[in-house]
Amino acid sequence: MKLLQRLALAGWLALTGSAIPAATEVAAANATKQADGYTPFNAQELKNLFRIDHMVDKVTLLVSRPYGSASVVVVTPDGEKWYASRHPENVRWFDGITGDFITVEKPQPGPYQLLGTLSPGSTIELVSALSLELEPLPQPLYQGERVNVTARFLGDEKLIRMPGLEYMIEWRARLTSLQNADEQNYIAGTFPIGSYADNGEIFDEVPDDGIFTADLNLKQDWGSYTFSVIAENKVFERQINIPIYLSETPIRLEVIKPQDASVTPWKLRVTVDDAQVMPSQTVVNLKQMGPSSEPVPMLLDQLIGGENDIDLSVGDYGRYRITGNIASTTVGGREILLSMDDLFFNNLAPPVPPADPRLRVEQAAKETALADAARQKQLITWVIIGNLVLMLIGGAAIIIWRKQQTLKADMAAAQQQTAVEKGKGPESQRNDADNLDDLDLALSDTQAGSSFEI
Repeated sequence: MKLLQRLALAGWLALTGSAIPAATEVAAANATKQADGYTPFNAQELKNLFRIDHMVDKVTLLVSRPYGSASVVVVTPDGEKWYASRHPENVRWFDGITGDFITVEKPQPGPYQLLGTLSPGSTIELVSALSLELEPLPQPLYQGERVNVTARFLGDEKLIRMPGLEYMIEWRARLTSLQNADEQNYIAGTFPIGSYADNGEIFDEVPDDGIFTADLNLKQDWGSYTFSVIAENKVFERQINIPIYLSETPIRLEVIKPQDASVTPWKLRVTVDDAQVMPSQTVVNLKQMGPSSEPVPMLLDQLIGGENDIDLSVGDYGRYRITGNIASTTVGGREILLSMDDLFFNNLAPPVPPADPRLRVEQAAKETALADAARQKQLITWVIIGNLVLMLIGGAAIIIWRKQQTLKADMAAAQQQTAVEKGKGPESQRNDADNLDDLDLALSDTQAGSSFEI
């Protein structure tokens, strides 16, 4: 029989998709229509109208909206409008991506109206008490166990189903060590181990069905703890604490290294505590991955109480990893699923045997000869390069010297020619004039006669 942990939250007003009885005198209110022609329990048909009576000291309105839609606007009986970003001090408002949580202290009695887009089929209902029901963790509970436990919101003992409620409440689960000196978790402190969700993933069967399923990491030190579940948003916070004991895993795995891998194989040792679980109903599902080969599946279902040694297929040198999970049944008849920590081991190559001293001497002589040959070859290379450089420098020097000699000869000839021309004086000029005087300018008779004929 499940132990239910409940927290009463009196005077909540819920806008949900399920039928929940109202708080005070709900039956009479349902049987009687209001004077203005609406009942306070059908939001879609009556334009999101609802009524708060004078006996309510505190109400909380849960509004379901389409994903990503804007927050609603609340219109009070006197016509005042409340917004998520602007409202009186007695109002607390959490606007999520799928709905609104609105808590009002000492609300004004009378008819209220919501302005905005609500989820199809939503209804407004008065709830006298909202309780949080938490399914406890099973005992004994083992290290690494995957558990399927749930939590729910109830209104007047009935499940509240509200589209988008998953996005409006933040769930946190944590463990706090009781710090018993003789237990492994003595210094563990407080740490988170997961959360609850209603999204249809992992262990949760149906999304938005109002049942939140836990996803917990119990790969922790064994010992006594306080298991805490916290559900909260900006409007409210509720916490439930349950004492638990996390037992040592009843099935342990370890890799046994051989003295000589060439003679004896690597082994996987599976130790089953038959005082806790039934070996005949224990199945170990593993996968071995090596440095270069494909994963090798391993299914171990023929186990006995105590130690079970299984040969491993190890060939290549390098790093290996073994992953998997374990399914079993406790001696009390409860089926369990355990997540194991990954196992790692290295298959190292054998060391190289020491070399024969004579071989070392011969090898050293060969290495010396090779080094001498390399130095000789390097020396010859540098000599050739040096000679080539000298030849290039000498050829360039000869070309430059010949050009300089030719240039000097040309300059000397030019200077001599200039000197010769400057050496002609006045006498030379007179001789030239005399030569001009000696020219015969007289014309012959024949030429003269011909010149004057008409």
